[in-house]
Amino acid sequence: MTLLLDGGVLETPVLDEASSEAVEILGVTLVGVSATTGVKLLFTAVLVLAVLALRAVARAAVRRVLGGRVADPRRFWARQGLQVISAVVLVLGVFSIWVTPETDVSTGVGLLSAGLAFALQQVLLSLAAYFVILRGDTFGVGDRVSLGGVRGDVVRLGFLKTTIMEMGQPPSAGPGPSGADPAGWVHSRQYTGRLVTVTNGVVFDEPVYNYTRDFPYLWEEIALPVPYTADRSRAEALLLAAARDHAVVDDPAAEAALARMRTRYAMADASLEPAVYWRITDNWLEMSLRFLVPHRGVRAVKDAVTRQVLAGLDEAGIGIASATFDVVGLPPLRIEEPPTGRRER
Repeated sequence: MTLLLDGGVLETPVLDEASSEAVEILGVTLVGVSATTGVKLLFTAVLVLAVLALRAVARAAVRRVLGGRVADPRRFWARQGLQVISAVVLVLGVFSIWVTPETDVSTGVGLLSAGLAFALQQVLLSLAAYFVILRGDTFGVGDRVSLGGVRGDVVRLGFLKTTIMEMGQPPSAGPGPSGADPAGWVHSRQYTGRLVTVTNGVVFDEPVYNYTRDFPYLWEEIALPVPYTADRSRAEALLLAAARDHAVVDDPAAEAALARMRTRYAMADASLEPAVYWRITDNWLEMSLRFLVPHRGVRAVKDAVTRQVLAGLDEAGIGIASATFDVVGLPPLRIEEPPTGRRER
């Protein structure tokens, strides 16, 4: 406090407000702790508990109202919305409790932000990727994707990590997008039983393969080696008949999905009808059957097509070609008997 007097200025010391509110326990003054700080800590704890309790009640209400499976898009978006709202309320509430108009926190906040940005750069990257995934329709819960070298179905999407139910992959598909082919014992697109956690930040560094979004179908191929002396037309007819019996043919849903793809992306024309392509090799004629299948259940479809083709080939008397070698000549052979005049002892 400063008092103005005639002829001079008289300064009188005043105890600091914080020191007057210092907390003492058994005669020991706690440095940096005051009654105001204790009240703020109490309000912060109450706020956190209240937000967590309200979020739990809201999630229970969502499960009760919507029901359905865990992978239901409605439940997923409701859960994500509750998490975002809870995080925003907590941040704003804590900021309002601890930062007052009289508090000069610009320098402290700047240094703290710089330190957190350096120390938690991977966390911030994954958090930013979370919003990119939601906003960019990259993938969602229930989609079948290949992300960070892991192939499978997305079963959970969090702020920082994505959980994938891993599936196997046919050897012909090659290694994953990251170049590493993790050890697996299921050589098909079926579950291995392993849950794999991938950080969301990989979407900025690696491509994301989505088997489901926009066009939930795949083009598959089965290669059949046929001898040149066999009835090639009959073999082609057997392949096409098996594809029409088990693959996706004349499906309005597939045609509508392809039409939506054409309106949304600049893609070339694609045929949904099964087709057989011939290729000449040194030993046989390779017939490749191309057909459309749903994004799930591919192995069952290929199994049914293969069984029907083999049965038809057996009935038609057409064999499957294999690598052969022709021996065009042999060197002269000479057999010599050992001499009989001397015996070895």
